[in-house]
Amino acid sequence: MDKHLGSTEETEFKTLTEQREELEDIGQNCSNNPTMGDIINRRFSRRSFLGGSLAVAAISTTVSPFALLSADEARAESTSRFDFKEIEAGVDEKHHVAEGYDADILLRWGDKIFADSPDFDPLKQTAEAQGRQFGYNNDYVGFIPLDGSPDHGLLVVNHEYTNAEIMFPNFARVEKVTEDGKEEDKVVLGEYTKELVDIEMAAHGGTVIEIRKVDGKWQPVLDGKYNRRITANTEMQLSGPVAGHDRVKTVADPTGKKVFGTINNCAGGVTAWGTYMMAEENFNGYFGGELAEDHPEFKQLKRLGAPGGQYEWSKFYDRFDVSKDPSEANRFGWVVEVDPLDPTSVPKKRTAVGRFKHEGCESIVNKDGRVVLYSGDDERYDYVYKFVTKGTYNPNDRAANMDLFDEGTLYVAKFDEDGTVTWMPIIHGEGPLTAENGFASQADVLINTRLAADALGATKMDRPEDIQPNAKTGKVYVMLTNNTKRKEEEADAANPRAKNAFGHIVEISETDGDFASTKSKWDILLKCGDPSVAEVGASFSTATTKNGWFGMPDNCAIDADGRLWVSTDGNNEKETGRTDGVWAVETEGEGRGTSKLFFRVPVGAEMCGPSFNLTSDTFFLAVQHPGDAGLATYEKPATRWPDFRDDMPVRPAVVAVTKQGGGKIG
Repeated sequence: MDKHLGSTEETEFKTLTEQREELEDIGQNCSNNPTMGDIINRRFSRRSFLGGSLAVAAISTTVSPFALLSADEARAESTSRFDFKEIEAGVDEKHHVAEGYDADILLRWGDKIFADSPDFDPLKQTAEAQGRQFGYNNDYVGFIPLDGSPDHGLLVVNHEYTNAEIMFPNFARVEKVTEDGKEEDKVVLGEYTKELVDIEMAAHGGTVIEIRKVDGKWQPVLDGKYNRRITANTEMQLSGPVAGHDRVKTVADPTGKKVFGTINNCAGGVTAWGTYMMAEENFNGYFGGELAEDHPEFKQLKRLGAPGGQYEWSKFYDRFDVSKDPSEANRFGWVVEVDPLDPTSVPKKRTAVGRFKHEGCESIVNKDGRVVLYSGDDERYDYVYKFVTKGTYNPNDRAANMDLFDEGTLYVAKFDEDGTVTWMPIIHGEGPLTAENGFASQADVLINTRLAADALGATKMDRPEDIQPNAKTGKVYVMLTNNTKRKEEEADAANPRAKNAFGHIVEISETDGDFASTKSKWDILLKCGDPSVAEVGASFSTATTKNGWFGMPDNCAIDADGRLWVSTDGNNEKETGRTDGVWAVETEGEGRGTSKLFFRVPVGAEMCGPSFNLTSDTFFLAVQHPGDAGLATYEKPATRWPDFRDDMPVRPAVVAVTKQGGGKIG
């Protein structure tokens, strides 16, 4: 049966990506826990909120703060630690980078990963070929140095999902469709086949590939001994408290310990011992079928939005049909740890870290040697988590660190109105997490992480995405992308963010630099959006130019000097009049809250994967789903970036940014 892709609200057109994000972002949290908006309301009075750093939100719409741009720019230059010349925000078919920098295409969808990989032929795609080529929709990017070199290492890249309408030739078409008495153009998908599904499955997962800088330019090393593709069919192991539990035993795996594949890998991380962490996010959309409401797994799957049915995989593979194999879904939603230095190793799903829609999994070695991993649950009204290992990191024995994430304590955050964060342990038998309340063991608690966090009274957040600890300052930055579901009655003069379309950034200060602490402090670094529109309530500093503000913070990175860089997801011509990109954000001193635009993506794309090499003289960026705008199809994408050839489709790609003549980025 054909699928219609297009408008879902009145006459507003939505691309397939936007529709999927809407379906994934319904907001499954029906608990009575307070929202972050409620906490902000109670913490900040109207006077203090508008009288301090957020005063720019009160500027009248009849007097733009950009009227004094030249003075603001001068002040920004005098207070900023970033000395690049800011680029102009906008929308077009190309990417743009700050003057004095080169942004070179390093790897594109379909590029060879091995010396004997087949050449990319978009008209003759096969699962076998795709399994030996760079995957689709690159998201997280990490760099792991080899021999301690900043110019030679392994690039690890997540491949989050596929866009069939711009990926497969002769598959999507534009037709006039009548719905609710209205006729409008929509993109219509053809009938899926097993062959197409198999290609999609091979395009998911991740890539490990050796790269080297030669004459100042990065290039892949195709005969690198560590090169590897991970897909939705790669054999993996469940480890930690859930491994072997009855709720993860399936028809294909009666042991409950062997899993095939990882899917919807969004952000991720690289550990101090050089392993690659892959975060499984919106896994629910790959499952079809139905469960009866009295089925034991119905409640927790519903809380996760499963089965979502956005993909057709369940038509060809029973394991993705919850009515045929309901335990299979419990084997996804985890953090996967990969040893990139052993291409024959079996990746491990670390169940102690919890099961939800992980946006990221950035870790840091605490001052007592324990390792702390932060992760956001990317859905409206869901939560912020951290995991603290039981064991400690051994810098002299890599093998001793390989299973640190199998034992430890998972915490969920409660943000209090006095500016305190309470990290509540998610442990079976403590508080409400008992058999009487449906949690029979720690395995149950972890499989049902969302329900456990509900029961503990965690604070509902506005789509927690990437969370990045800063080793230099003891601060932790939480990207909160948006929450357009927030009701009008939840907003007031102190928190004018009903239908919060632009998101904000929360700054957590860990007590005395102890990232494992159970009490922290929090503040708002930025409320995003256009500061020239008073009702938006943005809080960028007055030194931020008309190009420097942004909406929808998504991922972030900390450079070698401890500076914050933020990438976005959702800026477009309709929402903000600009594409997504990377902004350099001041977090300290007089310039705090000042932001400058460094790089912007082509039309239809999302900016992902900001990551630096050891010395921060290379900035790796991932351009995801370029060309996915309007009535885009394979034959007529919104851009043909990065090749700009009629015989090549638009292709997601990783970009390596370097400074002309060398030197640190920024």
